[in-house]
Amino acid sequence: MKKIKIIDLFCGVGGLSYGFAHDDDFEIVAANEILPNMAHAYELNHPAVKVYCKPVEEFGITDLQKDFGIKKGYIDLLVGGPPCQAYSTVGKRSADDPRAKLFQEYYRVLKELKPKAFLFENVTGLLSMQGGKLFADIVSLFETLGYFVIHKVLNTADYGIPQIRERVIIVGTKGKNKFQYPEPTHSSSENSDSLFTQKLKPYLTLSDAISDLPFIKSGEESFDYQSEPQNEFQKQMRINSPDKLQNHNAPNNNPKLVRLMESLPDGGTPADLPKDLRPTSGFANTYCRLWWNRPSITITRNLGTPSSSRCIHPKAPRALTTREGARLQSFPDSYIFYGSRSDKNLQIGNAVPPLLSVALKDSMKRYFEDLYPHAPPHTAQE
Repeated sequence: MKKIKIIDLFCGVGGLSYGFAHDDDFEIVAANEILPNMAHAYELNHPAVKVYCKPVEEFGITDLQKDFGIKKGYIDLLVGGPPCQAYSTVGKRSADDPRAKLFQEYYRVLKELKPKAFLFENVTGLLSMQGGKLFADIVSLFETLGYFVIHKVLNTADYGIPQIRERVIIVGTKGKNKFQYPEPTHSSSENSDSLFTQKLKPYLTLSDAISDLPFIKSGEESFDYQSEPQNEFQKQMRINSPDKLQNHNAPNNNPKLVRLMESLPDGGTPADLPKDLRPTSGFANTYCRLWWNRPSITITRNLGTPSSSRCIHPKAPRALTTREGARLQSFPDSYIFYGSRSDKNLQIGNAVPPLLSVALKDSMKRYFEDLYPHAPPHTAQE
């Protein structure tokens, strides 16, 4: 089978590209990203890919025709997901937010390129925006281009990622064969009663993900691993890793905040604190510790900010480091992030976890193998 040609829209740091980039049956031709530091980080990790760093409104088939001579039907697969903040249940969820209309640019590029399939990723809040009307409109729009459209909510913890992170994955195909979503490989111990889940591995915990990293406190940093890899996940994260640990440093928080964090038990909240240490502002899930022996909750761009959604280390009086956030997203230690600490945390928090992209890639590969068992994809033009 000839290489499957891919365009990655809203590519970010490359989490969704990761699985496809590490399989010789796929070729990522080009990617688009508006943020310069994000785009540069993508280039550092995917040097063979042409990255167009500009607004998506200015990207399309004209660029690809100019630089590659690409015509309609040449690209096999379009992947990507518009920025999710407008759809997130954590945010204001305003339909007037310009980011809520970026799916229209995805549709435009899809219409221009006419690939054999597409994969659209976003937060589950997209399903409930405007009482579900927005999601129905998006699906209907994709269907007008002749795609058979399906969707499913996937939890990253089900695929060997030490984080509870649900995302809706919309897939559109034009072949007679139907795309099959990847089957879970892991399950919560709470679901172990069913015959199906008994065959699965247990969810990975925060301890499974970061116990080989050095223990540091607020204002400290370390460049050396604490131990050899303690499990298969850590071994996988350290393949081709640099000699020195990168991005494992913690901001220097003020003494009162440090005392607050020191007083939190495993998984604790401000309700567990003495009254004199309780913060006077914040939401129910802020200033909260993570659990050592559970998967992390969803990692966000604010993973290093104690006053953000639960992100305080289970044992240390500080929030997560950039490296710990990357581990919880399943980015290998060799993956390069670029810019300031906040830039790097944004790149991590906004990303599709690489191991989820591997699972999606495997399913998409089976789809194309079934669709074109004998002929390369590009012989079947529209």
